[in-house]
Amino acid sequence: MRPRPPIKGRGIFSGTGLVIAALAATASALLYPLWSYAGHQDAADATAAVLSAQTVTTPYGPLSTQDRDFITKVRLADLWELPAGELAEHKGTTAAVRTAGQHLVDGHTSLDAHVRTVATQLGTPLPNEPNTQQTQWLDTLTATQGEDFDRTFAGILRLAHGRVYTLAAQVRADTQNSLVRDLADDTNATVLDHIKVMEATGYVDFAALAKELAASPTPVAAPPAVAPSAAVPVMPSPSDSYSMPPATASPPPATSSP
Repeated sequence: MRPRPPIKGRGIFSGTGLVIAALAATASALLYPLWSYAGHQDAADATAAVLSAQTVTTPYGPLSTQDRDFITKVRLADLWELPAGELAEHKGTTAAVRTAGQHLVDGHTSLDAHVRTVATQLGTPLPNEPNTQQTQWLDTLTATQGEDFDRTFAGILRLAHGRVYTLAAQVRADTQNSLVRDLADDTNATVLDHIKVMEATGYVDFAALAKELAASPTPVAAPPAVAPSAAVPVMPSPSDSYSMPPATASPPPATSSP
């Protein structure tokens, strides 16, 4: 029996099928990044929408969640660091510790007036008592006497001011609100002064400080939610003398020279 001759066209159809399969695979490869990008873009748009919803428009520029959180944390720092300074003025066993206490009282009295003014301008509620961590620090300082007080005071306050200094610098770099920028400038100037007077006491353990700062990257403990009944009135007192930065406005139109 003679062998059956090959069927004409089978090779052509087979080759065509391979070409079609290859084209389909190529199309899928080209379209997948588009589908993938569309999915990522949808997620990015959703994130941007959430962030936009958390930002409030004010005459002084956009007020972000970070801005409002910073205002609250400055107020919280004032609420416990001012009485800590008063404790140091009365309980410090060295002139350097008592001087550091005086700097805290003066600095946070001024800074608190400033943050209350900013909160009034921006309609931001403020807490009227320290958070749990800050209350514990005050309790520790109240119960400590003698040189133990000096050492504990310098250690706790240097740690707290280091965290706030980092936070204020970040807010100053990021904020689009002119009032918050001014408050961040005032905060960093005040905090830097307090850092220096704490170090001047001679009681700061820098090795322990580095470990504490590395172990807790959060600048300060998260503030508690402020219920309307717990919000302190934020109208500035007559002694407040802060000049407000100008409201943000578009630059004047350019005039052509004659």
